[in-house]
Amino acid sequence: MSQKAKKQPAASQGQQNKPRYKVRNWRAYTASLVARGSITVWIDEEALANWKPKLSGPRRRGGQLQYSSEAIQCLLTLGVVLDLPLRQTEGFGQSILTLLKADVPVPDYSTLCRRGKDLPLDLSTSKGHEPLHMVVDSRGLKV
Repeated sequence: MSQKAKKQPAASQGQQNKPRYKVRNWRAYTASLVARGSITVWIDEEALANWKPKLSGPRRRGGQLQYSSEAIQCLLTLGVVLDLPLRQTEGFGQSILTLLKADVPVPDYSTLCRRGKDLPLDLSTSKGHEPLHMVVDSRGLKV
């Protein structure tokens, strides 16, 4: 058996030239990491009052809408901004409304999917290191 020389993995150029950053202020660094997980959600009472659709005209055949378009759009926008799949969006919405002690139902993920196809989502927000503030009022969700 011939003994082959084993090649040592050569350090790639990216590893040699990559600058290393040392954290000098651990208190500020830790605070910045904690702030990344901070979210503020403001929900107006009027928005919760309009969570269910207003009845207009006689009832039609088939299932009636249980949630307003604003409620669907609000949850879908939260899901897109936070990069959540529909099932996690449903759970996040339930958590927020439970914390607010709001007595309104949350649409399930299939309702969000089906009704969300026809709703426009305006996501004119930039992802950065700035705090994220979400306001839900009677006109919908503002980011």
